[in-house]
Amino acid sequence: MKALEEKILKEGKVLPGNILKVGSFLNHQLDVDFIMEMGREIARLFENSGVTKILTIETSGIAIAVGAAAAMHIPVVFAKKNKTSNISGDVYKTVVHSYTHGTDYTVVVEKDYLKKGDNILIVDDFLANGKALAGLFDIISQSGASAAGAACAIEKGFQRGGDQLRAEGIRVESLAIIDSMEDGNIVFRAQ
Repeated sequence: MKALEEKILKEGKVLPGNILKVGSFLNHQLDVDFIMEMGREIARLFENSGVTKILTIETSGIAIAVGAAAAMHIPVVFAKKNKTSNISGDVYKTVVHSYTHGTDYTVVVEKDYLKKGDNILIVDDFLANGKALAGLFDIISQSGASAAGAACAIEKGFQRGGDQLRAEGIRVESLAIIDSMEDGNIVFRAQ
């Protein structure tokens, strides 16, 4: 998505440790119109996939998941990083590693929200090493639902998470794939 690449070049900042800061529009302050545009693009990419629900992980994935779900007119379910008192005891759970935060989370989804017969699309803001997506695919598997694939706003292609998932036969669509961020210069993969 050329508009996303342009926005990353204009507003993104490369931080130490191969961190891309896009807080001005995606995961701190939200450019809602642009997020809805990204959501429409995800909906276009998966329009013939029979998706019945979107699954994401809190917190930064929620905005783009809502954009895609609004365009597809389907619900969003988000995995919670903490089991709170308002979550029943009957949950699917898995451990995911956050590259950005450098920590593991046990994420949960109540069993009421994912069912056998659902066709789930995973949507997230970033794809780096693929651990978060792998955890969400594990939750889909536990539920007996099918997986339509995954859509991410920004993929750090140099971390190979997306390539690994694709090699496993999983459909992964990223709106922008970054091949390198050396010396603060962002290089996108030709799509």
